[in-house]
Amino acid sequence: MGVRMENRIIDKLIHIVGRDGVLCTPEDLAAYSYDGTFAEGIPEAVVLPPTTEQTAEIVKVAAEHRIPLIARGMGSGLAAGSIPVRAGGIVVSFTRMNRILEMDTANSTVLVQAGIVTADLQAEVEKLGLFYPPDPSSIRHSTIGGNIACNAGGPRCLKYGVTGNYVLGLTVVLADGRILKTGGKPIKDVTGYNLNALFTSSEGTLGLITEALLRLVTRPRFTKTALAEFDSLNNASRAVNAILAEGIVPASLELMDQTAIACIEEAMHLGLTTDVDASLIIETDGADEQTVMREAEAAGRICRENGARTVKVAQNEAERAGLWKARRSISPSLARKAPNKLGEDITVPRSAIPEVVQQLRAISAKYGLPVVIFGHAGDGNLHPNILFDKRRHEEWEKVEKMVREIFEVALAQGGTLSGEHGVGVLKRPYFEQALGSVSVEVQRRIKQALDPMNILNPGKMFQD
Repeated sequence: MGVRMENRIIDKLIHIVGRDGVLCTPEDLAAYSYDGTFAEGIPEAVVLPPTTEQTAEIVKVAAEHRIPLIARGMGSGLAAGSIPVRAGGIVVSFTRMNRILEMDTANSTVLVQAGIVTADLQAEVEKLGLFYPPDPSSIRHSTIGGNIACNAGGPRCLKYGVTGNYVLGLTVVLADGRILKTGGKPIKDVTGYNLNALFTSSEGTLGLITEALLRLVTRPRFTKTALAEFDSLNNASRAVNAILAEGIVPASLELMDQTAIACIEEAMHLGLTTDVDASLIIETDGADEQTVMREAEAAGRICRENGARTVKVAQNEAERAGLWKARRSISPSLARKAPNKLGEDITVPRSAIPEVVQQLRAISAKYGLPVVIFGHAGDGNLHPNILFDKRRHEEWEKVEKMVREIFEVALAQGGTLSGEHGVGVLKRPYFEQALGSVSVEVQRRIKQALDPMNILNPGKMFQD
């Protein structure tokens, strides 16, 4: 697109959202050129619409000129899903659409704009005794729209489910600028295709999500959190299955290996024991205090029976907050070990966790690069993070081979490529291997039907 055309299009965008809603300087564009990965791509313009209607007008301009559109929340994604991968394009940032539009306590629903930060939403609904459970690690710097686009999970999804389990309705701007509304407040609705599910996990490739109607539940009154420390990562993995086999369903059941623990302690000084091979954070919650305590005590007993060195129960909210601060600090603390990391989020059947952990460690030893293992062990969602220096070509070559082997391990165990980060760009080469050619063809046809000009987040998920 030439300079003359570019200026004409920018003028149209300014007419829609105002001059302060269109960013074009090199400094501004650079700020929207990356996400939570090391991938980069410079857009030609960034637009910040405050309403669904203005978003629709932006899409019409892009459709007229066949300009790629990339939806973006807070840029916390871990699959390079919200950066331009083709020349230029328009980033549509939803950070100005950050309001709660309706709180319906009678029906336990909340209507929000896509740009609201997840933690801010949770804080508001909890003031009314309600609860929005999905809690991705990026909860304080990710948006509901981004969470829906990737179907984000988090530690609590073991008991409560992932983002998609709470989506009752969506407002979506389609590739031609039309506005689609899906779902509604009825709990049961089987009229037609499940369009909520179609757009959830679509990573901005089928439409731009601008509003969401979300289901809420009653906030649990009691919570108990414990830290179980193991001299063997395999024993910790086996303890996970043993806890669940006894019929206990904790709100969270999180795994951290020794490298993760050491990095957290070095960075945060939280008093963690660093000579253990692995730790589990176990949290139970509910409406009945005795039941919560009984489940916590049973989980602790099972951990000790499976080789736990110690089981420490948080005695107050400060200690509980310290444990969760440790868990949420893993990813940033790894920067102390290496300048770059590639964080994956394979998901495997829970019974396969001990075997998968052994194979991940074998891959690390084979290539001589650290693989830090942590994640939501209770639902089989592991986050193996490869630590490396991207400036060293030989290390990057190793990383590419390691990633392929990690995915092969997951697929061989009946698992999949992603539990919550999405496909984006980084997992795109393995998409067909994971799903098969028929599934990919069906999904391509859906994409072509809804976005025939391929302007919505092109180059993501599918190989062009």
